[in-house]
Amino acid sequence: MARRKKIFEGKAKILYEGPEPGTLVQYFKDDAAAAFPTERRDTIEGKGVLNNRLSEFFMTGLNSIGVPTHFIRRINMREQLIRAVEIIPLEVVVRNFAAGPITTRLGIPEGTPLPRPIVEFYFKDEKLGDPLVTEEHIIAFGWASQQDLDEMVALALRVNDFLSGVMMGVGIRLADFRIEVGRIWEGDFQRLIVADEISPDSCRLWDARGIISADDPPRELAGQTDAYTELAQRLGVLPTNVTHAGKPTLIN
Repeated sequence: MARRKKIFEGKAKILYEGPEPGTLVQYFKDDAAAAFPTERRDTIEGKGVLNNRLSEFFMTGLNSIGVPTHFIRRINMREQLIRAVEIIPLEVVVRNFAAGPITTRLGIPEGTPLPRPIVEFYFKDEKLGDPLVTEEHIIAFGWASQQDLDEMVALALRVNDFLSGVMMGVGIRLADFRIEVGRIWEGDFQRLIVADEISPDSCRLWDARGIISADDPPRELAGQTDAYTELAQRLGVLPTNVTHAGKPTLIN
């Protein structure tokens, strides 16, 4: 088998040169994505297989309702064919409930429903800790135009509507999530599409099936080592020929 050219390797995925111009192969690793670059990363056996299936499920669903994504097709258990895009150096975060940094930044109790979905932008730079930035920063430094930002917000809110509905249908509250957006060119015209992945690595998921008491903090599905399996089971996309039995195993 011919050796493939590696384009990029991140915390949870590797990008290889695709078989056709304008395409890439996205490989899903078993590495657990650390919150900060200095943290030790564990390996969760089988996670890459599940995230490949889950991201395929969400991206295919978005494509079917007219939200453009980079996803073309799944190749095998760990790889998918995607469109090559120019990634805008921003993480777009949509928050439906108070959780994580917004609770400490604004003093809002964790689990509080927000009055409406809040869209935030974070500059993609691990060395700086992916800092929160305003639209004024983004436009001033040329990371994106005002038109780009308007389109990114519209895309993010459409993704939020889709994901919130799908998750609630299987007893999960979507507290927040992040996406990345890429530029593609069709002739002289630019189009923005959803890129990267959508999986438990990029979402904060809370169990909504009443397993916990009202006095307890929200049960965070994505904080468990079996979150990947549980979500795949609830959505009906669990692969039948995974090599491990039961749930993914956290390897220290």
